[in-house]
Amino acid sequence: MRLPRLRKVALGVLITAAVVASLLLLAQDQVTLKLRSETGAGDPHHAEYVAGLLGAQLTHGNRFAVLTNGDQIFPAMLEAIQQAKRRISFETYIYESGEVAGAFTRALAEAAGRGVRVNLVVDAVGGSGINSDDVKQLEDAGCRVVRFNTLRWYSLEEANYRTHRKVLVVDGDVAFTGGVGIADHWKGNAQDEDHWRDTMVQVTGPAARLLEGGFYENFTEAVAEAMPELDGVGPVRGDQGAAFVVRSSPSGGANDMKRLYLLGLAAARRSVDITTPYFMPDESSRWSLQDAAKRGVQIRLLVEGDKTDAKPVKYASRRYYEELLKLGVEIYEYQPTMMHAKTFVVDGTWNIVGSANFDNRSLELNDELNVAVSSPELAARLLEDFDRDRQHARRITLEEWRQRSLWSRLLEQFWALFGEIF
Repeated sequence: MRLPRLRKVALGVLITAAVVASLLLLAQDQVTLKLRSETGAGDPHHAEYVAGLLGAQLTHGNRFAVLTNGDQIFPAMLEAIQQAKRRISFETYIYESGEVAGAFTRALAEAAGRGVRVNLVVDAVGGSGINSDDVKQLEDAGCRVVRFNTLRWYSLEEANYRTHRKVLVVDGDVAFTGGVGIADHWKGNAQDEDHWRDTMVQVTGPAARLLEGGFYENFTEAVAEAMPELDGVGPVRGDQGAAFVVRSSPSGGANDMKRLYLLGLAAARRSVDITTPYFMPDESSRWSLQDAAKRGVQIRLLVEGDKTDAKPVKYASRRYYEELLKLGVEIYEYQPTMMHAKTFVVDGTWNIVGSANFDNRSLELNDELNVAVSSPELAARLLEDFDRDRQHARRITLEEWRQRSLWSRLLEQFWALFGEIF
């Protein structure tokens, strides 16, 4: 009796290993992209240059407000919902029932009660924490609630593809995007390890229309029938705030979001300041970081530390520290709580903000949405947060890193094998 059982266990292990190996093989980059930029980030035509390369619509006359942590983020989003007169388009990866979700459910339901058209997209996996009471309250009020990519037995191969986008657009003119989902651990001001550090950006102007277009991409995939409602292009309110929106979805490793980040590194002439959790550079990203460092660009990387919701990913990320430290990259691990903000600032003028992390999952697997903006004012505000966060971070030095334990090295090597699917 024991031998057949052992054979079953062995067979199970072999099947699991084969599945994992297949996933890793499929996730491998088909090509290493080596990009350089004809224009620098501070060039007056840089935004136009990158938009043309990515096939994006460049807009002007946008205004941006950086919102730091839940104490600033949630009141601004809820106020926009309360002021809505015509339409609310809202997409989020996480909608977890609790105090924050309760406030948004009430605000959205009240808006629908005023006659506002409310459409809500929640990822079927990330949003599994939304309870039936919230859904019922929303639907009873007239909101349309849809789940993105619900798991089915006949489409398990698509289970890995999620919408990680976070976008709220109100009346086609005011939008929010960044890293925050609807859950209680985003409350407060990152005051302890139970309250995360994160950033959202409020966008007012024509770029909001493009963010809503990104919302409709996932909305129309999730419903049987849809008629997207989008306002016409209004008058330009000045030439400041040149911005465009980039969307990503699974494409085999060379989508526009990935190129946006690589072109950002290529456009750097002085500095690159990156804040991201789950840092997982692939061959293309590592080549671009190396190339920028060799040009004399100062690169500073601010990531989560041991307070993380994905420790295997943290170990895999650390696998690349020594390589980067040798190049002169400054690496900071945020200490107080989970660092979940996603910002990318080049030469104090070129900015990338949104839902995408600097990792393989965001750049090759998830549906993501970022805004790219040419604005020294926005950059200064983002760098203000960056420098404040560095004061609460531990800087990793090459000498110190080389003294880490053998066990840490083994964990890094092991988990790095799965980097392509993290």
